[in-house]
This record gives sequence, C-alpha cells and structure tokens, in this order.
Amino acid sequence: MHGVKRERILRVLLNRPDGTLTKYRIAKLSDCSTSWTIEFLKNLEKEGYVKGTKVVKKKALLEYWVSIIRRPVHYEFFVQSPTELLKDVEMEYALTTYMAENLLNHHLFPTRTDIYVHKADLLLWKEKLSEKGLYGKGNLRLLVGDNHVFYKKSKIKSLWVASIPQVLVDLKIEGGVCEEAYDMMVRRYVRRN
Repeated sequence: MHGVKRERILRVLLNRPDGTLTKYRIAKLSDCSTSWTIEFLKNLEKEGYVKGTKVVKKKALLEYWVSIIRRPVHYEFFVQSPTELLKDVEMEYALTTYMAENLLNHHLFPTRTDIYVHKADLLLWKEKLSEKGLYGKGNLRLLVGDNHVFYKKSKIKSLWVASIPQVLVDLKIEGGVCEEAYDMMVRRYVRRN
C-alpha cells in the first residue's frame, strides 16, 4: 500500500508544485494519513525534491515517481473510432499515453487509446467494448489501477484526460517514441510551473 500512497502524494504535489498546499491538505487530497504524508514529505525534502510542500526539482521528482510506479493491470480491445465511442460513455475514464499526449502536446500519432477505468466498472467496460469491437490485442487498452489516477483529470475536446503529471509518468514508462514525447512535454511542463 505504501507504493500507492507515495504515488498519490506525488500526484498531488506535481499537480500543485507551488507550495501553496499545506501538509494536512496534501494528506486529505491523497487520501493518506497526515503522519504518513509528513514522513514521506520529510524523505522527499531530504532527497532535495521539495522544500516544505514546494516542488523544487520537478523533473527529478517525476523520474522518482517513474522508479516506484506500479503498472496497472490492462485489457486490450480493437474498436473502430475509440474516441467517438468514449464521447458517448457515461462511466468515468481518463485518457493517457498516446491519445492524451496528442490532445495536450500534438507530437504523437495516437496509435493506441489507453484509458484508466475504475475496477468496479471493468465488467461494464468489457461488455460495452465487446459489443462494439473485439477482445484481444488492438487499439484500445483499459488500465485498472488506483482510483486516484482520476485526480485533476480535465476535459479536452469532449474527452477526459488524466492530469499532466500522470500522463508524463505513463509516457515515460511506455518507452519508445513516448519517451521523446515525454521529454518534450517535460520541457513545457517544468518551464510553465
């Protein structure tokens, strides 16, 4: 559980790196105990990533997150026009990797659509996607992990996209051309924040 808790705290910190959040607020937003949050923040400060609750080394903190991340369980499908299908879905989801990067940064061709979904909705997703397409290696992946991945998602062109820090970490883990897109986005993200 500590891995999930650390990821939640990192997600909150990297979405609000300016130091305006209190440690108590970070604990609440991360759904972690205050004592555990304070202990983890002390460790991050000792490593030089943060000063109090202000992120001072954003890229290094992203790299640290990549080093501890737990890869989500995934299920693959082939469906025609995955983004059109998503516009009509009433269940919660958040795009990441190729499609999310394309909407945010316009560098990658969206060869595959990866979406985070709630574990509780997995059977409904599988049912809906099986009606519209085929189960197995394809152009759409359902990712099932911690529900905190939906923190700070945003709507772009009628599609829900995971937070920028979450997309960055997912791109880095994906590797290949996604790493190049990661580097480009990090330059923009680190400069902007």
